[in-house]
Amino acid sequence: MKMFKKILAPVVISAGMLANPVIAAETVTVIKPTPRSAVFFPLVVGEALGYFEEEGVSVKLLPSDTSIPYVAFVQNGQADLAMLDANETYNAVIAGAGINTVYEAMQNAPEGIAVLSSSGIGSMSELVGTTVGLVSDRDLAFLQAAMDISGHSINDVSTVVLGESGPVLAKALRDGDVSAISGSVFDWAGLQAAGIDLSLITPDALLASPANTFAMNAELVEAKRSVMEGFFRAWSKGMYVAIDNPDVVEAMLRSAVPEEWEDEAAGKSLLEGVLPMNISTTPLLGDLEHDVWKGLQPRMISSGAIDREVDVNSFLNNAYIGAANDFNRSEVDSEVAAWRAKNM
Repeated sequence: MKMFKKILAPVVISAGMLANPVIAAETVTVIKPTPRSAVFFPLVVGEALGYFEEEGVSVKLLPSDTSIPYVAFVQNGQADLAMLDANETYNAVIAGAGINTVYEAMQNAPEGIAVLSSSGIGSMSELVGTTVGLVSDRDLAFLQAAMDISGHSINDVSTVVLGESGPVLAKALRDGDVSAISGSVFDWAGLQAAGIDLSLITPDALLASPANTFAMNAELVEAKRSVMEGFFRAWSKGMYVAIDNPDVVEAMLRSAVPEEWEDEAAGKSLLEGVLPMNISTTPLLGDLEHDVWKGLQPRMISSGAIDREVDVNSFLNNAYIGAANDFNRSEVDSEVAAWRAKNM
């Protein structure tokens, strides 16, 4: 009998282990403009609710502060995914980078042109002959596009790079050193936290633009299908949570990235700005908008951002979109409700 018990015990343990197998997570290495942040909250939400873990995915973020183009990290194998804007994508494709865009994280541009609400300026035409502040050199291209689409030239305004400091931007506007600022929703958060009341005069045609998309090595789309489908399904779930539960997203962000809430007004302003930008406007979350991509090209050619048209079917690849949306919404709702009851 003793011998029988000794044999039986490990059999029972083994059966239990088989019932709840431990699956080693596969790492997906990503390079994107910010670390874990409200800016791309679906990652934080997906991690808080365990969705990436459920998919067997471990997300590794590479340092975003680099002078090396993000696409290079995908090309040399250091990253599985790179987050690129439309300008970066088109120029990489034209240069023969061999990438596929597989998911749209943001379908609306976060960039814009802001003026003081008290300035009375209501259109791009009213900036002619004035000085416009740039948060960084990168914002010159957007300002140029905004001037072009409004029937003017970048040469019709003067520009000065102000940097990312909220107080510096606020002072430049208050003192009249600049008539407007070309920046993004992230910069508006800092300005509003400094007590600046802003109005946006961004041409509507510039707002509907794939702002931040995930690109990968085109040759690895099929080889990495399983892990990538899991990654994007978890990301989509994080996006879906925000549609009806922005307060839960806020609570998760306060816990995961408390440094973004040290200034309460700035934290709220940032979240209010990025919430709608991180929720897809297409029926399928993260879907690739072929017509929008096509529509960008004439403007980009006119502004000199690209030198020729590109067949969007050569790089837009929706191989993962179906799987990214293949999840039970009701189950997610229940999991969010349980998280809310426990943590809020």
